[in-house]
Amino acid sequence: MASPFLSAGTTTGDSGGELSSGDDSGDVESVPSPESGASRSLAELFEEAAAHLQSVVHVASREQLLYLYARYKQVKVGNCNTPKPGFFDFEGKQKWEAWKALGDSSPSQAMQEYIAAVKKLDPGWNTQSPEKKGKEANTGFGGPVVSSLYHEEIIREEDKNIFDYCRENNIDHISKVIKSKNVDVNMKDEEGRALLHWACDRGHKELVTVLLQYRADINSQGDNFTRHNGTGDKSIYGEKFDDENFILKHTGPGILSMANAGPNINRFQFFICTAQTEWLDGETVVFRYMKDGMDIVLAMECFGFKNGKTSKITIAGCGQL
Repeated sequence: MASPFLSAGTTTGDSGGELSSGDDSGDVESVPSPESGASRSLAELFEEAAAHLQSVVHVASREQLLYLYARYKQVKVGNCNTPKPGFFDFEGKQKWEAWKALGDSSPSQAMQEYIAAVKKLDPGWNTQSPEKKGKEANTGFGGPVVSSLYHEEIIREEDKNIFDYCRENNIDHISKVIKSKNVDVNMKDEEGRALLHWACDRGHKELVTVLLQYRADINSQGDNFTRHNGTGDKSIYGEKFDDENFILKHTGPGILSMANAGPNINRFQFFICTAQTEWLDGETVVFRYMKDGMDIVLAMECFGFKNGKTSKITIAGCGQL
């Protein structure tokens, strides 16, 4: 994937300690190397860039912020060493993939690219000028803020929409807007996700309850918009995506697994196992197990028949999703 910061012809490398443009267009400004003696060390410049980013984060695109996040992690942690986030952790997966894509990139190269990227966001930033230290520097993107990708994207109050308030768990505002009937509780954002999807994704349990009280559709399809019933062949995340791994096994009752319609296809169904199903190992993806509530699943199972016919079951008073 092309870098959101480097134009065609731009090359990077740490052999000479600089970030240079192959076409001499000056598109990316050179970063002084630690050996040049022209300024502070590369590590110091990197820390200054991380602190300075807080003041310009609002002009960066999501792609640019992912680019910066990945390089910050490469400097501070090294090669990506964590498991890929779960299926529904959309933002976590994007951050992980950006970091993973750097492979064995050296910390020196990552620092150079990070500094050049911040410089491109703010061409007027003088890397020779000392940055503010202390508390302010520690709160910049690249400090604690980097772990949440982009400070939940700094958005002015007047520019916020209902989905921004949902992500912030602003229950009072959401309740007021929905009650006034100015907003449909089942409306979706440009990526096809409803308020209920966002509330569940962020773990806002109280907000989920409020949305359900306002008749949010629990069957809303957030990842399938061609047939709206889970059988379509196109996702808001692309026409297909790679399978998850098959590390976990179908070891017994309570295993949650995911079956799809074939390799690298995004049509899938979730199911709960009521017994060991080792024949599914390598065929469907185990992603969770039930910590409690298995007694309810077994009670539901009792309503089935040996001929495969099932009875209608109503779940009432479940409390939360």
